[in-house]
Amino acid sequence: MKRIVIFASGSGTNAENLIKFFHNRENASVIQVLTNNPHAKVLDRCKTLAVSALSFNKIAFTKTDDVLNVLKASKPDLIVLAGFLWKFPEFILNEFPNKVINVHPALLPKYGGKGMYGIHVHEAVVANKETETGITIHYVNEHYDEGAIIFQAKCDVNDSDTAENVAAKIHELEMEHFPKVVDKLLSE
Repeated sequence: MKRIVIFASGSGTNAENLIKFFHNRENASVIQVLTNNPHAKVLDRCKTLAVSALSFNKIAFTKTDDVLNVLKASKPDLIVLAGFLWKFPEFILNEFPNKVINVHPALLPKYGGKGMYGIHVHEAVVANKETETGITIHYVNEHYDEGAIIFQAKCDVNDSDTAENVAAKIHELEMEHFPKVVDKLLSE
């Protein structure tokens, strides 16, 4: 049985989708969710779904081995960032080479980097009059949104689309593709 640990910072819709997708599967399951936000809605979702969840602060994540030790004890086969907003420390990445992935709400390399997340990405896409956007699932390295691309899915952006319309389209792509890509990675 493959073990998945999810990192999330906010509402946790992607985390919930992954938990439900892998619930009662024989090949993998989500064993834990970690968050940097003690008030994140993802904690409530985990409680409802009976999945272990912990919150941590910046010091535990970047300056000590606290989060690293939690991960080592969990023995994940894959660490999935699902709306996690902090840059991953290099010392944790070194312990889990090619085992940390992220979903980004744009077609990288466009609209990536520090500060480019959520509605900020969609506002930039609309402001630049892009005709398409999408999601990128990629490996995480020591730089924001620069790891090797695993998968991309596209959607159209219409002249009348607002950032909120684009966000809804991106959310649909995430819900459809993210669990399948995670499943495929764990099957390789």
